[in-house]
Amino acid sequence: MCHKDTSRWWRYVLSASLASGILAAQTAPVEWRRVGNPSMDVGLASAATGPVEAVWYSPDGSRLWARTRSGRVLETIDFESWAPAAAAGDPPDAPPPAVDRLPEPGAKLAIAPTEPGRIYALGSQLYRSDDNGRSWSNLTALHNQSIIGSPQHSLAVSPVDPDQVTVANDFGVWRSMDGGFSWSGLNQYLPNLPASRILATPGDMHGTRILVRDAGAMELAPGAEAWQPAADAQVQAEDQALASASLALGTKITAVAVSRQTVYAGSADGRIWVSQDGGRTWTSSPRPGANGPIERFFADPNEPRVALAAVGGSGTHVLRTTNGGGFWDDLTSNLPDAPAHGVTAERSAGAVYVATSQGVFFATADLENAGPAAVTWAPISTRLPAAPATDVRLDPNGYQLYAALDGYGVYATAAPHRLRTLRLLNAADFSMRAAAPGSLISVVGGRVRSANAGALSFPVLAASDTESQIQVPFEAAPSSFSLALQTGRGSFTLGLPVQAVSPAIFVNRDGSPMILDGDSGLVLDGHTAARSGARLQILATGLGKVRPEWPTGMAAPLENPPVVAASVKAYVDRVPVQVTRAALAPGYVGFYLIELQLPEIVNAGPAELYITADGQDSNRVQVVLQP
Repeated sequence: MCHKDTSRWWRYVLSASLASGILAAQTAPVEWRRVGNPSMDVGLASAATGPVEAVWYSPDGSRLWARTRSGRVLETIDFESWAPAAAAGDPPDAPPPAVDRLPEPGAKLAIAPTEPGRIYALGSQLYRSDDNGRSWSNLTALHNQSIIGSPQHSLAVSPVDPDQVTVANDFGVWRSMDGGFSWSGLNQYLPNLPASRILATPGDMHGTRILVRDAGAMELAPGAEAWQPAADAQVQAEDQALASASLALGTKITAVAVSRQTVYAGSADGRIWVSQDGGRTWTSSPRPGANGPIERFFADPNEPRVALAAVGGSGTHVLRTTNGGGFWDDLTSNLPDAPAHGVTAERSAGAVYVATSQGVFFATADLENAGPAAVTWAPISTRLPAAPATDVRLDPNGYQLYAALDGYGVYATAAPHRLRTLRLLNAADFSMRAAAPGSLISVVGGRVRSANAGALSFPVLAASDTESQIQVPFEAAPSSFSLALQTGRGSFTLGLPVQAVSPAIFVNRDGSPMILDGDSGLVLDGHTAARSGARLQILATGLGKVRPEWPTGMAAPLENPPVVAASVKAYVDRVPVQVTRAALAPGYVGFYLIELQLPEIVNAGPAELYITADGQDSNRVQVVLQP
């Protein structure tokens, strides 16, 4: 049986997932989606963001302006959403009052214009005096820490309400409606997250990871909206590599990249060195004149001789080598003369993406052979906020493209070069794992009209100009199929390995698994934990044949759906848990529903969850547990 409420929730979750990823793209090819908010959860009173230097109100108190450390001025009229300010002027310059003593050395003073005798002092904490500075109350301290972060840079008091106080500090903008005795942040949608690097795209047991200036590595956990501090060994390893290369080469090294034993190093003055022995010895690499620092390398992980360099400054912005740094070609071509901050590529497709101070650009280049360096760059960030792009990165399958924008955080889209060729991906986790009888496959890159392997027909369940979804027939025996696809661009044949089972748990584009509380119907994510003893429902594909047999391409019945023939098991933190049902998902094609029972005693916090079918493991996903 499938509870009606649960079925309705599954329908909602599936619709949201298909709209956002599996069947996206009814409109323009380069449609970006925001990944999380431009805010961080760092244990303060509410979400935080990057440094803000000044805040001030309009004369009528209806508008608040904020000037970030980068010099951008933003405004809000609803004290939630922010936009670039058209004409904000400068913050008022009121002379500080004279007081007998300061609550801490070096504190700056500000007055409440409409409240005689009230003075605020800004230092590592925020203080208030109601007797012209003779005595002070600390408004932000808790266990010797500031609940809004520190240091405090600017304070504004509403001209219409002396109890409405706003503060700017290294963690954003904070407002109090009771004169400073309680605080909430205005940072959730304030575009001031200084994301400088994309460290990782969503994968098993982790979300998107970025590097935030002055804050370190941050991760957006599956289902979360705010970035959280994360330990990232990659950052530590690269910091050590930069320091080691700088010492060995006697100059400031600004970028390094490693592919097997080959290491590329670039300096602040545009020089490049290459090591073929893991950094023990170095060779200076000839290259076209670069007028700025080497900001980032892309080194192909499977082919060390192929690398790209992003160059800041003016003139040259993108360099290519196909012979391990023997020489470099200038691929700048028609790029605008704006510093390049990040570069990524897929060698097999010849696709190159670069992040510059004027946005994100895409070009096709030969990444296998030395040859003419003339390429044509196309802007692909016209629908992104107008802000410098600080990095670009492709996911491991080269399917999703991620871009970091200074202030605005991270955005993602289907990689434009994927729209030129067809590719088969698992519809659940977007991997290239083998298929199984009855499972769902996404055909990326075009609208599929029909799909066949010999006499076997693979039903086309949905199709758009950029992606299509097909089902592997239940009759398919384990084999390697040559799948003939008919599209609007002609006929294509792609190889498709099929094995008896190939389980995969559905996740959305940002890594959130499709798991529900079986009784309440709530989607379990970073905000909603699974309680001990709960019945969970997992949506998956690739579990193979069912009993009784079921027709390919037909939705499973709502009552008594066919059960999975394979032996299905589930593990939470690698401990087996009881599987109470494994069957086709009622009302859907190609989806399987697994129900499991959590034990009465669980460890609180994030936990690894995966399933197996006849001993074959699925992808790992994360679920938050609560006793």
